[in-house]
Amino acid sequence: MKTPKKPQGRKSRRVPSRWLHILARTATILLLCFLLIFVALRVAAPYVVSTRMVRTGIENALSEWTGYRAQISGHSELEFWPTPRITIHQIAIRNKQDGNRLLGTIDTLSAEFSIVDAILGHAKFHEFHLLRPSLSLHRDKSGLIDWTNQGLLSNAIGKAHLQNGSQVLEREFDASVGRITVEDGTFALLDITSGRVFHFESVSADIDWRRLSRKMDAVLIARSNGQDFKVNFSSAAPLLLFAGKNADMNLSISSALLTSSYRGTANILSLTGMDGHVSISIPDLPALSAWADRTLPGVATLKSFSLEGDVQAFDHGLRFDSAALKMNDASATGAMDISFRPDRQPRLGGTLAFDLMNLRPLLDAFTLRLGAGEAEGPSEGGLLQKLDIDLRLSAKQAQLDVFNLQEVAASVIVSRSEAKLEIGDARFEGGDLIAHLDVTHGDFDGGGKLQINIRNTDLAAVMDRLHPQGPIPLGRGSIDIDVQTSKAIWLARPEDLSGTVDLEVKNGTLPGIDVDAIRSEAAAKTRFFPLNTAASRAFAFDTLAIKATIKDGAAELDNAQIIGPSQTMSLSGLIPYASSGLALTGSLTATDSAKASEFPPLPFFIGGSWPKPVMSPAPANEASNKG
Repeated sequence: MKTPKKPQGRKSRRVPSRWLHILARTATILLLCFLLIFVALRVAAPYVVSTRMVRTGIENALSEWTGYRAQISGHSELEFWPTPRITIHQIAIRNKQDGNRLLGTIDTLSAEFSIVDAILGHAKFHEFHLLRPSLSLHRDKSGLIDWTNQGLLSNAIGKAHLQNGSQVLEREFDASVGRITVEDGTFALLDITSGRVFHFESVSADIDWRRLSRKMDAVLIARSNGQDFKVNFSSAAPLLLFAGKNADMNLSISSALLTSSYRGTANILSLTGMDGHVSISIPDLPALSAWADRTLPGVATLKSFSLEGDVQAFDHGLRFDSAALKMNDASATGAMDISFRPDRQPRLGGTLAFDLMNLRPLLDAFTLRLGAGEAEGPSEGGLLQKLDIDLRLSAKQAQLDVFNLQEVAASVIVSRSEAKLEIGDARFEGGDLIAHLDVTHGDFDGGGKLQINIRNTDLAAVMDRLHPQGPIPLGRGSIDIDVQTSKAIWLARPEDLSGTVDLEVKNGTLPGIDVDAIRSEAAAKTRFFPLNTAASRAFAFDTLAIKATIKDGAAELDNAQIIGPSQTMSLSGLIPYASSGLALTGSLTATDSAKASEFPPLPFFIGGSWPKPVMSPAPANEASNKG
């Protein structure tokens, strides 16, 4: 009788289950051994790892990392659960090569370490936490900060190099860093070049830097001069950056005063390595200036400023492409460049196009640039004193105080030898406007010259915006202003100007001048009367032509004529506008000599103060004799 064969499939299923059982048992044994070793190390550590050994190890580690001398004067504490950690108090770091100068102190420092390495006598530390550190560092003329000196970090910075677009560091110079946190620190930086000291308080930081050769991420929060700032920094090649070489970097700064960001290639020692995208926003420029202790006189109208665009370095300069600029509510796009040549001052140039532009901040900035560092000018010129400007501007609409201009083309040029502000073309109240401000070459506090040419503009619209008092001609007219001053333009007042003003108006009216009422007062033999009593109607004219010479706060009218359909008014004399005075002689005559009998010559005198002068319909010498 034959024994039946067992199915092959059942045998093949038992083999894997037996191996799985063996594998599970092996893994369990290994895990238990690991746990036993882990627990044994934790239990034995307090007996085999001494506080003195670890304390000396971290003191040496600090010295090796910084390249300076670290001294611990406070007590130390060791913890072994859940992870081995040492906490030390009262650490001082000194520069032995600089007269044992104190670089900084740390109230409390704690760090994790490896028990095995500690048992073997060479503890390695990571995951540092610094409580109330205080650092006082120097920034030399080359821009380097003395925060490391021939230590592990300094050696790594010196040995890192770029290879195939990445940071490369040989293994012998690489080291584990881990996470570094800072709590309630203070930091002072002395800039050797300028002599200024920058103070930062309430410093908190969170730095994630696993190894020197790896990427570094950092977040820093600090307070300076009463303002809080937050800085985010990230770089895949931090050692190259610290060495003053070009490397990728992401940086952002945020506060109530300033928000800025940059991503791209950068160099912390110079601007020559920049190639990326930059964004700067200043919501309150006067507040930022006050915080920085840098007053900006004359720029009260410039409240906010922002700039965003692609920036790229070129030989001796930077170029901003696709730039978006905003000053107050005025936005512009275009391209700008700033150059730094050894034999010249820095120069800002470019072309910007505005949809809506406010010219007042531009004029204020122009005035401030001229006044920076000059005699009787702002005492603190700052960067403006060292900056040349060459900008081309255009705007669909522009505002200058109460006035509106359209299709504006302007330019600003400021250098050591010249300063010019031009409005080459603009539409102004239905007419055309051209303006040119030329500041005296050399010392800008020596005065300047202003030329304004207005053609065929609506004077009624202009006066509606100015709301002047007294008789003002209305109609379409042209104005030519050519004045100069020997005083600095940021100090010049109207009475400091000299030059000429020409006004010509066609087919207009002169409100407040009723020539028929004036003749009626003369017929009644009224010797003096307020001019506003003869103001019931306006004097309609065909042509008004006034030419005035400006000097010492007064305008001298050589021969002003207002030619109406039937009568002509002629004026000459002085208008001391600085004191709102008037001293004019004039006459009313027939426009057509054939009607001289109907409109006989009527001399008169106008005196008193504007806008309520007094008129005497008699010859000036007679009026003065009887007055």
